[in-house]
Amino acid sequence: MPKTINITKEAGVVLYRDYIIQTLDNALNTCANGQYTLSLKKRVKKRTLDQNAYFWLLMTCIEKETGEDKYVIHDFYCSKFLRSTETIKGMDMNIVRGTSKLTTQQFNDFLDRVREHAKDFFGMTLPVPEDRYYESFQNEYEQYMI
Repeated sequence: MPKTINITKEAGVVLYRDYIIQTLDNALNTCANGQYTLSLKKRVKKRTLDQNAYFWLLMTCIEKETGEDKYVIHDFYCSKFLRSTETIKGMDMNIVRGTSKLTTQQFNDFLDRVREHAKDFFGMTLPVPEDRYYESFQNEYEQYMI
């Protein structure tokens, strides 16, 4: 059964190093004879619920201001900014990802591109939550969210 040990490194120092070494040692002592693979991968955070709610608030605003369905706008932006070409069994395939598997940073980059496009294409300046008038924007469009 796989064993997971969480490691945090800050300012060049591994936190709780002795505990990690002891936990690893205990895990190794309980392994049966055989060959094993030990891997270390950086943990990334998926997009947050707040990011997702903010994105759908933007989609609702665009829907109300343009008359276009917010789900169509969603699919448009995914197609525009989350498209890649993958080779599957020798064939190039266009793949459009959704937003659910994006990391927080990838989702922030996606949101930046959506806001930039909305400004250029629709002439809309969409606020970020830190903006001074964001709360009034949120109050105005939140009522239309389903």
